[in-house]
Amino acid sequence: MKQIIIFLLVVIVALIGFGQYKKYKRFSMTEYEYKIPETVDIANADKGLLLDYYEAIEAVNGYVITQWSAESIDVRNPSDDDDDVVAAVSEYRKKLANVKYYEGLLSAPVAKEEVQTQEELSEVQKKNNLLKKIFYDNPQANSLRLGERSPVVYEVQRLLNEKGDSIVHDGYFNTQTYNALRNFEEKSKLYVDGKLDAITLEYLLK
Repeated sequence: MKQIIIFLLVVIVALIGFGQYKKYKRFSMTEYEYKIPETVDIANADKGLLLDYYEAIEAVNGYVITQWSAESIDVRNPSDDDDDVVAAVSEYRKKLANVKYYEGLLSAPVAKEEVQTQEELSEVQKKNNLLKKIFYDNPQANSLRLGERSPVVYEVQRLLNEKGDSIVHDGYFNTQTYNALRNFEEKSKLYVDGKLDAITLEYLLK
């Protein structure tokens, strides 16, 4: 009888310990904070722009840890593709795109020996260069999907309007923008799918 009681106590303690461990693990996601790349020139940055950048990073960090603790979803490395996970990952990518946008604005100047410095570039050229940098940082995430809202969508709408369209310029990838992108691909004799890929982007920037 005594041995049974001891066994039951051990089992109870083990269950309590396992429950506490799961609780700790749920709220103790390690290395979730976004790391600022060395290319960001913090020392010489505009203070207002730097504040916006830090706020964008905190939005990403907060979203990552909240999704993990509340929904057990690791938006950086999702383990499945059900609707909740897909929606969470999509929102994470939007927040991350904002961070990348600010990083493009805050990146250290190009080397002096380059023929064309940042100071010599027009505002439009600067925007186009930043758009390319943001896109190529994560082409898959920036391929654009219906319902997406991001700086990349905003700049693509600008380019489409410069090519002759008259779509709403609001950063929201709706049906109108999707159809405009498909029409541009068709006119340019590209693969028509209404998504932003490297070839479509290069043609838009011509």
